[in-house]
This record gives sequence, structure tokens and C-alpha cells, in this order.
Amino acid sequence: MKKDVITIGEAMIAFNPSSTGPMKFVNGFEKNIGGAELNVAIGCSRLGLQTGFISKLGNDEFGKYIYNFARGEGIDVSQIGFVDGYPTSLNFKEVMEDGNVRTFYYRDKSPVLEMEPEDLDESYFESARVLHLTGIFPAINPKNMAIFERAIELAKKHDVLVSFDPNIRLRMWSKEEARETLSTILPHVDILLAGDEEMEIIMGENDPEAIIEKVKTLGISYIAVKQGDKGAVVYHNGELIHAPVVKASKVVDTVGAGDGFDAGMLYGILQDWPLEKIATFAATIGSMVVSVKGDNEGLPYYEDVQARMGEIERIER
Repeated sequence: MKKDVITIGEAMIAFNPSSTGPMKFVNGFEKNIGGAELNVAIGCSRLGLQTGFISKLGNDEFGKYIYNFARGEGIDVSQIGFVDGYPTSLNFKEVMEDGNVRTFYYRDKSPVLEMEPEDLDESYFESARVLHLTGIFPAINPKNMAIFERAIELAKKHDVLVSFDPNIRLRMWSKEEARETLSTILPHVDILLAGDEEMEIIMGENDPEAIIEKVKTLGISYIAVKQGDKGAVVYHNGELIHAPVVKASKVVDTVGAGDGFDAGMLYGILQDWPLEKIATFAATIGSMVVSVKGDNEGLPYYEDVQARMGEIERIER
């Protein structure tokens, strides 16, 4: 079956605190699923797209839990493998009262270290419309860039759009390492979904319009510069949209908002919507995600977004 969006990355168990405040004072955690690339796949799947996830998991209880969860979300898991000797990666979150989050990773011996470029199934790319990548995967280990290069090669060979979110995690590598590595990916990208602070690291520029002027010369078709609570600036085919932030009902957890925005952008692009509609749709999803605790628990279904945007009336009782 043809896939609308396929992603490559590492999935983790995310332990979310049972109370807010510094993690050293939190006594309980709840087991959830994390990982930016898997979050995007979940977000796209809930919107109604056919998605697939390429990865490796530890052959342990956590790995099996992630596998079953992804399958339950309607994601194709045929390209997920299990490996012995590499425990499924973990992260623990610290959530403060204002919704700000710090993440502590335990992923040094990640199962994706067992992935090789030759593991990629070319036929899987033939059946895809978009390949979504993030900068987290090469941050895990420099060897993963060879997998990215092969994935991009297969995507270009089969006319698959390459979507890229730098998703820079400075707990995993330095600004210099991120700049050196991620700048080499940009010339191969069709859809760029980046934060302004990330582009400042990569290009030394944080003004959205200046960023767009620079990167559009690389042939990138769709460009979205995310600015957090300032909204986003989105560009396509000569059109520039300043999308204001959509006010959330309440901000409780900011993790996953960017992944939700990405899923909304990809959905709108694949529907060939006007740029303003795509930007509003994506921003609405981002605002819905931050109002729910967890990495992907707030990712909405399509009808939820329609209701939030006032396109349909939802009768609650």
C-alpha cells in the first residue's frame, strides 16, 4: 500500500512526571512513548494519512510496547526491527508549573546504532510520497548520516519529497557539530520545517524572512520558520504568510508542539491546500498539543482540528 509519509528515527520510552517541579523532587513517573520522528508519524496517521516508521528497537519489553503502540496508531511497522544487546532508549521529563520542560536522555547505546544504509528497503521508498527526517537521528551517532544519505538518494530516485526538521538537541551535540552536519542536508530538502533558533545555529540568521531568502535559493519548495509563541512564517512559490500563533486553552506541556505543526504542514501540502490554510491548520495543531501533557497525547484527529477551527460543530452531549 502506498504511504503518504515515512519517517526514519529513534523511538523512546518517555517517562512523564506525575507532578510538576524539579525532577529530583518528583517521586513518580508515567510511561509513555516519545521520539520526534515517531511523533510526526503518529500526528500524520491521526489526521488520516498512511504512514510508516523505519527504526530499530531493543528486543525488550519497552521495545515491544513501542512496536505495539505504533501499530495501534495505524502506522506501518514492517520496517521496524528488534535487536539484542541494545536496550530501548529512555527519556525522563521535568515539567515546571509554567509548562516549560527539560528532558534527560538515556540513549547512549541506542538500538538504531545497529542500523546500516543497506537496511533500507528501496521498494518502501517507491511507495512513499514524503520522507520526513530530523536532525536528532544524526545527533545520536555520526554514522547515521550514511543512512540519511542513502535515504535521500532513494527518495530523489523515486520522486519522494524530502521533509526536514533540524530539531537540534544541544544535550546531544554541540552547536558546531549540528551546524556542520545539518547544513549539508539542506540542499537536498523539499520541505523545511525549522525553528528560528535552529536556523540561527545552522546559518547564523534568526530573522524568518532573511532565513527564507537564503534557503529558497537552495531549491526548497516549502519553508516554515517556527517562532514558538510568536507564530510562524511560511513560504511557497513566491508567497509569504505570517501565521499568528493560535492561542491554546492552557499551556501545560510544550513538548511535541513542533512535531504537531510538522504533521499539519505535511497534511496540508499533500492535500495541495492554499498556503494560508496550511499554515493555520498547522498552527492550530501546535496549540492543541501544548494543552495536553505528554509527547504525542495531544496530537489531534482531523475532526478535532476541524472543530477547533470552527469548521464543524461538535455536539458534546
